[in-house]
Amino acid sequence: MPEDMTPAPPRYRVAEAARAAGVAPSTLRLWETQGLIAPTRLASGQRVYSEADVERLCRIAFLRREHGLNPAAIRAALAGETAAPAAPSAPDLGPQLRRLRLARGETLDQAAAALAISASALSTLERTGAGVSFKTLHDIARHYGTTVSSLSGQDAPGGAVVRAGARRHWPMPVAGVTVELLAEGRNQMDCHLFRLAPGAASEGGYGHEGEEFLHLLEGRFRIVLDGTEAHDLGPGDSLYFASRRPHAWMNLGEADCVLIWVNTPPSF
Repeated sequence: MPEDMTPAPPRYRVAEAARAAGVAPSTLRLWETQGLIAPTRLASGQRVYSEADVERLCRIAFLRREHGLNPAAIRAALAGETAAPAAPSAPDLGPQLRRLRLARGETLDQAAAALAISASALSTLERTGAGVSFKTLHDIARHYGTTVSSLSGQDAPGGAVVRAGARRHWPMPVAGVTVELLAEGRNQMDCHLFRLAPGAASEGGYGHEGEEFLHLLEGRFRIVLDGTEAHDLGPGDSLYFASRRPHAWMNLGEADCVLIWVNTPPSF
């Protein structure tokens, strides 16, 4: 018998999709009337959203919140992104985190309590791969005895040369943060290109073993070490520091911030 190639049905109901996008359920219905999203309707009339729908909702929320775009401008921006070639993707983050939790024999409530976050936030992350801060993502990786880099598929083998148009993106669950791999495979350095939207931040400090180097290419960037030592960087500025020092950061400017970020050994 031929293999069933029927795609899986949409998975998310209104409340779940809204929580992933950080908006109220009524906002999703408004965006539907504005032609920004078109969820599937069940026979009962209930709306359900696919993984792609949820990703689109998160992008709409970001464009509305961070750039103040109106519906027409958002439609134009999304159309342009759809027309652009898609960047290679890394493995889905949510299912990986759920497997790690189950392997430890933890319930959602137990894992959430250990991480000092709500069970609903952890559930949303496992379902959608979105909805947490950068610091929380790091804390989750540490709790499960792994690293953010490993969760993002960076351990997969790759060639020595990474072409500009073929860089893989991390499956980043943090609004306004995009991370691209500048080097593939198991190396002694994690080499990344960070793109931070205006207002994007780690939302708290985190530390780990190793040393770090960052070099700012565009924008204005602030990093705070040990909770007190602040460094404001502009294009061309660099910083080297011990990774064990708790570090928090944010985009200070009104435009995107772009920087090269290197960790050694690969402990992030």
